[in-house]
Amino acid sequence: MEEYFNTYQSVDPQNVLHWVRVGEVSDFPENAGGCIKYKSKQVAVFHFERTNTWYACQNLCPHKLEMVLSRGMTGDAAGIPKVSCPLHKKSFSLEDGTNLNGEEYRIATYPVKIDNGNVYIGFAD
Repeated sequence: MEEYFNTYQSVDPQNVLHWVRVGEVSDFPENAGGCIKYKSKQVAVFHFERTNTWYACQNLCPHKLEMVLSRGMTGDAAGIPKVSCPLHKKSFSLEDGTNLNGEEYRIATYPVKIDNGNVYIGFAD
């Protein structure tokens, strides 16, 4: 279990070593998630159409170690964009990965940028 958690570490925009093109804007659903693979990581990518904001986080739900967050329910919790696990309804901030249910475990988040219709995710490895 520990190896799963060590695989996913949040990346701050100032710590990005390289931006990886993961597809075109049209490849991802609006107001829902898609999943990409980068090295050994599965990363969920979300586009909130109303605010035209993009988010990326680990696809692994830390609660039961299922690769399901890209299929989670997205929304807003008191102004915080969130994703909820489709299996267990645990909610996580897409901004910083905190657990919005008040529990200890959290998720890793990654910066996203859009350039000329392409979606890029920032990684530090």
